[in-house]
Amino acid sequence: MGIDESLAFKPIRMALLTVSDTRTLADDTSGDILAERIESKGHELVSREISKDSIEEIAAHLHRWIDDPEIDAIVTTGGTGLTGRDVTPEALDKIKSKDIPGFGELFRWLSYDKIGTSTLQSRACGVVARGTYIFALPGSNGAVKDGWDGILHYQLDSRHKPCNFVELMPRLRER
Repeated sequence: MGIDESLAFKPIRMALLTVSDTRTLADDTSGDILAERIESKGHELVSREISKDSIEEIAAHLHRWIDDPEIDAIVTTGGTGLTGRDVTPEALDKIKSKDIPGFGELFRWLSYDKIGTSTLQSRACGVVARGTYIFALPGSNGAVKDGWDGILHYQLDSRHKPCNFVELMPRLRER
């Protein structure tokens, strides 16, 4: 189990959306962390944007990227909490084809080791929307590190065994 270094790495093209009413690209530290990690693992960061905490605005960003054949996966950061302005999971509900329930379950399991029962306040989630993976992480620096380092780094690496998300990409649009 793990990365099989004897296999060829297949980079994927990704988009990154920070959901926040207050952040800009100049002070988006969680977005900076994810962008650095995406690129340092050999993937291509095709687009990076910021969206207000609005179901319609988040969904508009995601629809545009889902329809872009140059984007294989999307990672969002922010908007996954419990407050009234936290609406990223609701935006994903509007556009998803399928849930990836294990993503949120595993994220909270990993997070529990660091923040204990406070992980219950996270609604991190993953979905497939019209053949594109979307992963919604909380907005804290620690949470994006946990989500990338503990899950996405492996599942978005084509060499990860026994299986990974990349090998399923050609079949995500099957009917």
